[in-house]
Amino acid sequence: MKICVFLSAADLDERYTGPAREFAELLGKGGHTLVWGGSESGLMKVVADGVQESGGRLVGVSVDFLAAKARTNADEMVIARDLAERKALLLEKADAVVIMVGGTGTLDEATEILELKKHGKHDKPVVLLNTAGFYDGLRQQFQRMEDEGFLPVPLTDLVFFAKDGVGALAYLEEESGLQ
Repeated sequence: MKICVFLSAADLDERYTGPAREFAELLGKGGHTLVWGGSESGLMKVVADGVQESGGRLVGVSVDFLAAKARTNADEMVIARDLAERKALLLEKADAVVIMVGGTGTLDEATEILELKKHGKHDKPVVLLNTAGFYDGLRQQFQRMEDEGFLPVPLTDLVFFAKDGVGALAYLEEESGLQ
């Protein structure tokens, strides 16, 4: 399965890098392909290293202004013109999406992917990997949106919240029918 992972390129604390590394090893050992932002820094590098070292493939989609930070030994690397094209290519190349910890860029990617799914522009499974409770507040906000009528479809049809990588991968394999 080709799994798009949206995540931070920042150097982060072990409470985030440890679980990310474990998830990456699960992907690689499962023979999956990581489709990611292509960066050779921070958490993006941790995950790419883990997938590659465990036998998985790497498909990167960087962006013009970050091309100098792109990983040089990915199985495939595409350089998009801008962030909008990058997001479209990442989704196009993937069978499923996992949203890991990240900043405003990751949040932008997450909300766009969910908005597209809400409008039927894709039906790929989406998992929010809630490492160390990072997305508890966002989950609460999404629940409020659903409770108060802002979501025309049930939240559970849009996204699955997973506590760990094992749960995330199990959900994706079940939902996609791909392994």
